[in-house]
Amino acid sequence: MSTQNAPGDIARRRGQALGGAIAGVAVVVILAIVFITVKPDKSDKSAAAFAPASAAPSAAAPSEAAPSEAAPSEAAPSESAPAPVSVKTPAALAKEPKVTAGGKTALAKLVVTPLVQGTGPKVQKGQSLTANYKVVSYATGQVIDSSWGKTPFVTPIGVGKVIPGFDQAIPGQRVGSRLQIDVPAALAYGEQQGDLRFVVDILGAS
Repeated sequence: MSTQNAPGDIARRRGQALGGAIAGVAVVVILAIVFITVKPDKSDKSAAAFAPASAAPSAAAPSEAAPSEAAPSEAAPSESAPAPVSVKTPAALAKEPKVTAGGKTALAKLVVTPLVQGTGPKVQKGQSLTANYKVVSYATGQVIDSSWGKTPFVTPIGVGKVIPGFDQAIPGQRVGSRLQIDVPAALAYGEQQGDLRFVVDILGAS
């Protein structure tokens, strides 16, 4: 009996081999197409992730479309007021002053009288002033307000953040000074409060 394969078996095996080869080529082609299709997406993501920071709008630059949001409103100066600072009070200013009335005659102008002459640097317009103050009615001597027993008063000076009498009287005075400042109503809070007498201790300016 012959052990050789019949012609039909050989043809069948060749067909199976050829079909396997074609299937393998098809898989390779499909994988190549998938790789080519997906690769640009990965490349785009990588490019975005490593883009230079300068390509993005700066967060520090205020919007030209909304300038009112770039800075605190002048209508709310308390938002931008300096925080209280710790100061070393000169010995001559350590005791709370006694402030007396000035008299019944209305003030015609701002009057600044040094009670203690400071030796520190002169206060400049735009600086942050740290001070103690006591204010009374010029006519009666009744105490209206005082920072004594509280935190010292801190404010920008000479730039319209306080009454005109303060802005005019304090710049040019030296740190460490105690000043008596007689302020006419027009340079203070108006006729309702009337003329005022302040005693102001300049503790610091920066």
